[in-house]
Amino acid sequence: MEIKLQELEENGHKISPILPENVKNFLIDIDGTICDDIPNEEPERMGDAALYPDALEKINQWYDEGHIITFFTSRTEAHREITIYWLDKHGFKYHGLLMGKPRGGNYHWIDNHIVRATRYTGRFTNLVEQISSIQVFE
Repeated sequence: MEIKLQELEENGHKISPILPENVKNFLIDIDGTICDDIPNEEPERMGDAALYPDALEKINQWYDEGHIITFFTSRTEAHREITIYWLDKHGFKYHGLLMGKPRGGNYHWIDNHIVRATRYTGRFTNLVEQISSIQVFE
């Protein structure tokens, strides 16, 4: 499925394109989210990391529904080949792989586009709407 980005203009100048409202742009962590949590210091374990329950099925479902799937990992460029091997070995469908996410967690993402964060808590299931407290600029 081809995804057409909507290009908007502001004061006669093009601005960053946006996805249609029904298409999500999933950024999904790897270690500790779709498989065993393997630290960068132990790359020999990355090729055999255990797949977490429901991750493959749910992520491939999102892909098949037309959403964009990009894996975003703290693994370094030196780990790209083994990471692609592992994703392909398990049959993940995805559009991109971003390496070098900052390590340590406690992420605070600031962007001019809508950002929704979902913390992985042990199972990939359907996403549901929930009221939550967030930090915003004054």
